Amino acid sequence: MQGNDYARLAYLVLLGLVIGGWFLAENRGNLGKSARQALIWGLIFIGFVAAFGLWSDIRDDVLPRQSTVGAGEIEVPRHFDGHYYLVLHLNGVAVEFIVDTGATDVVLTLQDAGRIGVDLKKLAFTGQANTANGIVKTAFTRVNEVRLGEITDHNLRVSVNGGEMDGSLLGMSYLRRFDSIEIKGDKLLLTR
Repeated sequence: MQGNDYARLAYLVLLGLVIGGWFLAENRGNLGKSARQALIWGLIFIGFVAAFGLWSDIRDDVLPRQSTVGAGEIEVPRHFDGHYYLVLHLNGVAVEFIVDTGATDVVLTLQDAGRIGVDLKKLAFTGQANTANGIVKTAFTRVNEVRLGEITDHNLRVSVNGGEMDGSLLGMSYLRRFDSIEIKGDKLLLTR
């Protein structure tokens, strides 16, 4: 510890003694109940401090995220639900995708398509897709710019699903642009 650290510690101890002294003076008639309440609040405070201090260690387990590990290499941890999620920037807007190697196309929800600037009123829902929920109508459009970390692609053809979806799907029309797609342990590795 340095000099400033000792001063801060002394200040916190003094502040704790003042608050504790005030608490005892105010509740001297009911000390047993007050001590239990103080202990509970103290444990809650220690729990918050511990969670805050450990957040950087547990964040990847609670909220796994993609990372760039080298030029043209993306590493995606498996989410606790067993899926892989990637955030791509479509026309500059961040869109979260579920990686779906069983999907032929990149499939956007109506909400995500609207957020990236697709004019939903001009879409012609003339296509069909077989999904787990049955047959749905689809419309095709193009995305000018797709960015994943340092990797940028242009003029990507995407489908817009006219039905209800939990999230947008990152299918093979985008994934096949990578030289390799590999699952190692609990990580998906994309290399271009």
